[in-house]
Amino acid sequence: MENTTEKMLSTKYDPKAVEENRYQWWLEGKFFEAKSDEGKEPYTIVIPPPNVTGKLHLGHAWDTALQDILTRFKRMQGYDVLWLPGMDHAGIATQAKVEEKLRAEGVTRYDLGREKFLEKAWEWKEEYASFIRAQWAKVGLGLDYSRERFTLDEGLSKAVNEVFVKLYEKGYIYRGERIINWDPAARTALSDIEVIHKEVQGAFYHMNYPLTDGSGHIRIATTRPETMLGDTAVAVHPEDERYKGLIGKTVTLPIVGRKIPIIADDYVDKEFGTGVVKITPAHDPNDFEVGNRHDLPRVLVMNEDGSMNEKAGRYHGMDRFECRKQLVKDLQEAGVLVEIEEHMHSVGHSERSGAVVEPYLSKQWFVKMGPLAEEAIKMQEGEEKVNFVPDRFEKTYLRWMENIHDWCISRQLWWGHRIPAWYHNETGELHVGHEAPADVENWTQDNDVLDTWFSSALWPFSTLGWPNEEDADFKRYYPTACLVTGYDIIFFWVSRMIFQGREFTGQRPFKDVLIHGLVRDESGRKMSKSLGNGVDPMDVIEKYGADSLRYFLTTGSSPGQDLRFSYEKVEATWNFVNKIWNASRFALMNMEGMTHDQIDLTGEKSVADKWVLTRLNETIEEVTRLMDRYEFGEVGRVLYNFIWDDVCDWYIEMAKLPLYGEDEAAKKTTRSVLAYVLDNVMRMLHPFMPFVTEEIWQALPTNGESITVAAWPTVNTELSDKDAANEMKLLVDIIRSVRNIRAEVNTPMSKKVELMINAKDENVKEQLVKNASYLERFCNPENLTIATGMEAPEKSMSTIVTGAELFLPLAGLINMDEEIARLEKELEKFNKEVERVQKKLSNQGFVAKAPADVIEGERAKEADYIEKRDAVLKRIEELKK
Repeated sequence: MENTTEKMLSTKYDPKAVEENRYQWWLEGKFFEAKSDEGKEPYTIVIPPPNVTGKLHLGHAWDTALQDILTRFKRMQGYDVLWLPGMDHAGIATQAKVEEKLRAEGVTRYDLGREKFLEKAWEWKEEYASFIRAQWAKVGLGLDYSRERFTLDEGLSKAVNEVFVKLYEKGYIYRGERIINWDPAARTALSDIEVIHKEVQGAFYHMNYPLTDGSGHIRIATTRPETMLGDTAVAVHPEDERYKGLIGKTVTLPIVGRKIPIIADDYVDKEFGTGVVKITPAHDPNDFEVGNRHDLPRVLVMNEDGSMNEKAGRYHGMDRFECRKQLVKDLQEAGVLVEIEEHMHSVGHSERSGAVVEPYLSKQWFVKMGPLAEEAIKMQEGEEKVNFVPDRFEKTYLRWMENIHDWCISRQLWWGHRIPAWYHNETGELHVGHEAPADVENWTQDNDVLDTWFSSALWPFSTLGWPNEEDADFKRYYPTACLVTGYDIIFFWVSRMIFQGREFTGQRPFKDVLIHGLVRDESGRKMSKSLGNGVDPMDVIEKYGADSLRYFLTTGSSPGQDLRFSYEKVEATWNFVNKIWNASRFALMNMEGMTHDQIDLTGEKSVADKWVLTRLNETIEEVTRLMDRYEFGEVGRVLYNFIWDDVCDWYIEMAKLPLYGEDEAAKKTTRSVLAYVLDNVMRMLHPFMPFVTEEIWQALPTNGESITVAAWPTVNTELSDKDAANEMKLLVDIIRSVRNIRAEVNTPMSKKVELMINAKDENVKEQLVKNASYLERFCNPENLTIATGMEAPEKSMSTIVTGAELFLPLAGLINMDEEIARLEKELEKFNKEVERVQKKLSNQGFVAKAPADVIEGERAKEADYIEKRDAVLKRIEELKK
């Protein structure tokens, strides 16, 4: 489809009007759907699935906008792009939200029962999934909704069961009684990385445990006195001379009255405290291991909700922290508690509920991580490794994998993938499999569900049809090209996807991992509800439009770095979009009715035409290089400089000369150059600003249905002209210098002045004479003199540019002393530049290692600075005569 310039842009850029209905138009055109075109190379990204617990935040907007940039860029480059959308069931988080909603209605999940509760959870999922899709649309994400997935859908459930059964059969999944992280609020186990450690004011409670034989006592200290009710031993180091005679004796547990042994174990640090520790195998992971070595009983004194159970004796029924207060009081009265020492210490809190996590003895399902981690680490040593961008995050990943613990994967929830394990009602026999045993009435399925991250870890391949390895999408689109995510979930998610991908597909799940940071407020603080500094991306879009928000988020930092949100910077981006809009509108007004086949770049081009086409080629080359390196901040800088400075401030202003002139051939060429440049600019900007670029592109004389599927710009070497670019640089330098001098002496552009240009040689003179029309238009001289060997007139302002010296005789307008002072400042500047470049060139290390073109460039700079310095020096001497 060919567009003509009959469609005009509105006088004012209005993001709401531009963005309204465009997304639906893209979806109806199926521009985002992967085509399985065998003639194209596939490029796949799977979206990090947002949790169906709420609305998207700025971090999601940033993360998904980066993915959208990559997929739009690759689609334009001719790849068969699949950007697969989906959402995560988010077990603990979603169940907590649904239970909170039910409590407000006066109902608990136990009142409803499992099936009815799950119906409510699915209703919640549908409601919030629709919110998320609406927000994806607002941000303009080019997702292939025909392949949307959910972590609890049938296909993913099949993949989860397959992985569980296979790992179990290999001996990598086991069920055992271990100390795990327990969330008493959500009443579920947590993995280590679902625990957030916070510094909390606490205390060391120092107690004397009396020796049963009445010969004295032994002192211990604890931060959790309520757990002493479950003590089954006290331990000392076997080589601690102080206690060797006590090993094998017993102490009487205060309050409880139970006799417990004094044991020797290397776990004890004899240099710390008194060198004696209480051993509570059911309430501490280290004590659990000590207990195993010494065959100690495990006395669990708490219920799942954090209250004390019947084994806590007189404290039965109390909340754990209420028990602590009462027990401390009782110990003091009994004369056992000898000191309370204030102490700041790190306390684990549930990432989801915020409750203080309890180390708790519980029978759970675990993944044996050693062999899986070993294979994943080994993969990083070969060519098929996962490339981290920036690469420093590979060390973060490897450090985690090298020190990994077994993964507790069972959760005491109802919302999630139910564990595919059944227990025989009479014998207790265990059956693990895809299906229930044939005589299912005699078996009971495990009530627990799997950790959310268990299913999320399979996301890159479960979403593409695995475990059916013959599935067309799996064969074509796996492994994926790039994962975009924040550094905060390298442990949670990235590492797990890598080891599961390696184990079940034999390949890396993605070639690259592009890591970004966190969005912070202007002061650098993390955004949070408690600080009240959060920003809703939908509010920003409402005010400034999606394009402004996207461009700010994606070009505002470099990979791996945090981003500070600033309304002022979003507004600056809005101004940039507005500048693009106005420039495009001006161009369109001057090419009304033009069609794509009328674009003709074969005619005689002005120096401005040749320059802007050369600069366009340079920009295309640099932008493409930076896009491939994920340097989007640098892409933004390059595009901004080219569009704002070169196109808007210079080329469009210079284009007005032929456009408003009488030369029809020049007018036609200028219109063609404008159309060609703007078409390519819109294409380069499109991944960042999809809405406004589509709107402008549709109004330009282009050849295509949508910019989303237009070809990415490529360098056309026939349109590059380095000589013209240098000519233009000279003109720009002269015009800028004249404007600066006028500003210094408060002479407005409207007032005509004398302008004299002393060209360095005949070649420069010829260039300036040829392009005198630009100097006449933008310098507004009363008389323009261009010559070589010119002497500086008396009482004139002057400045030096590469290739020429400018004189503005401004008798009566300048103060000679001030002009000499100004020139002396310029002399100082050029002296420093000469010194800097000569120092660099005299450095043998630099000369030996630097490429020849870099050294040549530095020598050219040296010659240029020396020439300018000498001219300024000469001018100062003349003025002082």
